[in-house]
Parts: sequence; C-alpha cells; structure tokens
Amino acid sequence: MFLQQNRGSGRRRGRVRAAGVSLAATAALLAGCSGGGDSGRGDGTLIVYTGQAGDYQINFNPYAPARLDGDGTIFESLFFYNLTKNEEPQPRLGTEYAWNEDGTELSVTLREGVTWSDGEKFTADDVVFTLDMIDKHPTLNAVGFEGEATAVDDTHVKITFDKPSFLDGPYVLGRVWMVPEHLWRGIKDPSKDVIREPVGTGPFALDTFKPQAFTLKANPDYWDGEPAVKRIRYLSLSGNQAGADALAAGKIDWQTGPVPDIAGVEKNYPGYRAITVPMNQTVLMTCAEKDRGCEGPQTDPAVRKAIYHALDRTQLNELAFQSTSSAISPGFALPERDKALLSDGLGDRLAPMQPQVSEAAQLLEEAGYTKNGEGIYAKDGKAVELTIKVVTGWTDYITAVDTMGQQLKKAGIKVTPQQLSWNEWSDARGQGRFELLIDSLYQGPSADPFYLYHYFYSSETTAKVGETAQPNYSRWSDTRVDRALAALKGIDREDTAGRQPHFDAIQEALEEEMPYIPVLTAGTTSEYNAEKFTGWPSEEDLYAFPAVWQRPDHSEIFKRLKPAG
Repeated sequence: MFLQQNRGSGRRRGRVRAAGVSLAATAALLAGCSGGGDSGRGDGTLIVYTGQAGDYQINFNPYAPARLDGDGTIFESLFFYNLTKNEEPQPRLGTEYAWNEDGTELSVTLREGVTWSDGEKFTADDVVFTLDMIDKHPTLNAVGFEGEATAVDDTHVKITFDKPSFLDGPYVLGRVWMVPEHLWRGIKDPSKDVIREPVGTGPFALDTFKPQAFTLKANPDYWDGEPAVKRIRYLSLSGNQAGADALAAGKIDWQTGPVPDIAGVEKNYPGYRAITVPMNQTVLMTCAEKDRGCEGPQTDPAVRKAIYHALDRTQLNELAFQSTSSAISPGFALPERDKALLSDGLGDRLAPMQPQVSEAAQLLEEAGYTKNGEGIYAKDGKAVELTIKVVTGWTDYITAVDTMGQQLKKAGIKVTPQQLSWNEWSDARGQGRFELLIDSLYQGPSADPFYLYHYFYSSETTAKVGETAQPNYSRWSDTRVDRALAALKGIDREDTAGRQPHFDAIQEALEEEMPYIPVLTAGTTSEYNAEKFTGWPSEEDLYAFPAVWQRPDHSEIFKRLKPAG
C-alpha cells in the first residue's frame, strides 16, 4: 500500500509485483543483490522487502518524504511510542520527561554517554539544534511545533511554549529524529538534502548502497549494545509475486504485504509465520482544493461523496485484500482503538460496506450533474472522468482500483487506473499532481487520532500544487478543523470530556467534505522468518506495530530480533 510512515510517506507498505516473474528469476535477482547466493545468511543478516519496485534513489534524510530509511534505525528519537497500545513510551535518547501543570514547559533528561556514529558526543545542543531546525523549516514540521528549546546542560533540555501544548509531547519525544549539529548546521535546505552519508546515534548505520539493494550494519558503539542482527539488507524486487516467490525460496526474511492465501502462510511457506494488525486507513486521496491549484471533478465535494457511497467495500475487501481489512469511519477515528471517540454527530459512524448507488446519484443530481449519452454524469460540458494513480506492482491496490472502476461505472462515474513507478507516484502525491491516488493515512506518534487529523487535514501541513505538502496531500483545510486542532493541543489527554467536542467538530467536517475518500481500515499483514530469527511481535506481545515500512517501529523490532540458534 505505501512505504510510510509511509510507504509512506512512506511511510508507509510493501505492495508490489511484476507479472510473470518466475521463482528462478527471483532467486537469481536476489543472489545478485546479495553478492552471490546465500552469502551473509549465517552472519546475522536480515533480508527485508518493503515493496520497493524499481531502483532505489539514495536518500537517508529522515525528514524527506521520499526517504529510504533512517528514522529509528540510523537517527533516533528521544522515546519510542507503541502505536498499538495506549501506554507509557520507552526511553531512547531520553530517559525521563515531565510537563509543568499548565502544559507550557516540557523538561527532558537525556541519556549520558551517547555518541554519534562518527565518534562525536551527543549532547543537549544537538536536541536544541534539531528542534530549532524543524521550527524554521515548515516542511519538516509535521505537527506545527512552535516551542523554544534551551540546553540547561549537556543532558537536560527545557522546551517552553507560549500556550498549553500537551499534544506536542508525543511528537517532540517520539517523532523528532535527532541530527548532529556539527554536520547539519552547514546544510542550506535540510528538507531537500538527501544525506548520502548519514551519521546518527541509532542501532544501525549505512553499510552499502546500490540501486537494487542497500544494507545497514549494526552499530558496534550503540548505547544499548550492538544489535544481534548484524546486517539488514533492503531489496528492490519487481512486485508482490516476486516477494511471494522469494518467501517460498527462503530468500527474504520479512515483508509486509499480500501473498496468495494469507491464511495458509505457515503451510505454504515452511518456517514462516504471519501477523495481521488493523491500523492504517486505506483511502482514495483527492487533490481537493481549487484555491491551492487542484483541477478536476474531484474538487467538488459532491463528486467525492458520490464515490464514497458508490463503493462496494465488501467486494473490495474480498477481491483485493483477502478479507483482511475491516470497516472504516468517515470521521477517521479507528473503529476499535478509538471507539469511545467516534462522534455521535456523524451520519455514518462506519462507512457502508454495500454500495449506495441511489445515494450517489442523488448527490450528483442535486449538485447539477446529469448523465451524458455514455451514461456518465457531466456538468457544464465536463464529464466526471478521473484518473487514479497507483504504484506498478502493488497488486492489492491495482486489484482494488480496477474493481472500483467497475463499481463506479454503475454510478455514472468513470475512473481510469494509471500505474506509475513508486518514485513517480510519490512525487505526484507530494506535489499535488493527481486527481485520485490510492494510499493509506497513517497514525501519529502515539495512540491518539489527533495526530492523523493534524498530519492530513491541517492548514499547517499542506501547500499549493507544485509545492511539497507534508503530509496534507489533499491540499484541503477548514477553519473548523484548524480551530479544533489548536484547542486540542492545549488540553491534557486525560480530559476526555473536554476533548470530545473538538473531535466531534473535526469528524463531522471530514464527513461533510471528504477530501480523503474512506475505503477500508487496512489489515496490515507481515510474513516473517520465525525459523531463522526469534523475538518477533505476536498477538500476545505486540510491543511494536509489525510492518517493515513503519518507522520507527521497525527499528524496535530490529533491536529485539536474534538469529535463531
């Protein structure tokens, strides 16, 4: 689905395939990437597949939308938050933190004895420099951080805010990747530099880079001890089928994405196991805001909402996702984790699983659309014809958009899939060069929907078409949402009654305007080699969100894994 955060943003998922790739061809490619057959398989090397299709383009800037890796593995945050549970964060570069009573001052104690991978000492000055850097560069500032950081001494930082800012805490503590002042202060534009030779404090460092594969190596001087996994090799393959073939051949150890017969992984791939966790939300992204340069029928909320009602989500789940996805709320609070926060003011607490074609028709006709001779709705001589961008090889998403095309045609809406390389797709998403684009919205630094709302719906995180949005790719914003987000930042998370009216306002605005058309809550499935490595997350011990593209959760998993035997 995405490399995220991202896919995505890659964040974040691995969804790739190339038609007709044979097992022998896949094995040959893997052998070539690894330097020959199974070389390195006995030295603690973990081979992962994120879904990358096509050559890698070097980029280890943890703040770049198209980064390959680095956040969590090479560059660290102060603490680690587990997205699957509402629990206290685990120390990383920080050891303790505390808010003052009114949420205007955050004090952080740093770990002693930490060094950068080039041997320089990590100090509070690096933390202050990093926070000042993201404050000065809006494209790096995912939640609108406006604090002022001060180094009290080498191991203590004080961050002050002009107003209560409790919800800045998980972001500042868990998603700001600390960078070395002695190297980064000379970078003119840190949002664009690709950082070819990354220097961090993390458990891993860059070893080798080639367009077909890159390798991280264990940091022998890591403050928490050298990891048991000595190398992590990232492969670029040709797609989902190639990934499934590689699993069958025992050539990769971890991938996140679909394989045929997900329920039968242990039988079909001896030594491997699978885990599925609902978390990110599959959407049709729309370039929604005309005032920011978007063009096309999708700029009309009536068209967006008609698409929402015309989708047959049950069929999509069965055909594209092997029924691993689940219901989604148009208010974008997670139906299970955030059940208590779902607004009573929503028209649909959950998106309909069956198509509502008559509802879609009514929305379009009330907005002035009529069907042309081809049965497609049109207005002012312009038909509702749209292109959906999808990454070549992401077979589940390709199946999904193909199926959507058939479903939407019944509702008088014509959509045409357009397959692109990941680099082309990512660039189009970031620059707003699309009408529709299939991807997922990812969660924030802790188990709280505030962060998803701020990431994808805030005026502070978007830009005009042609400029980089990070990550409000829809270009849509609303004063009601901005006001509610500003209010939520100043309310302690324990004050559930005080927060709910603001969540209500956000969710109701999102349902009304629908800049991201909700499809399903994705069941994120990973297949992993339990025979060669131990310590994987399980349903009983879900210590991190187990997706190979999820940063920094993947680094927490890398740290805990051990070669079996």
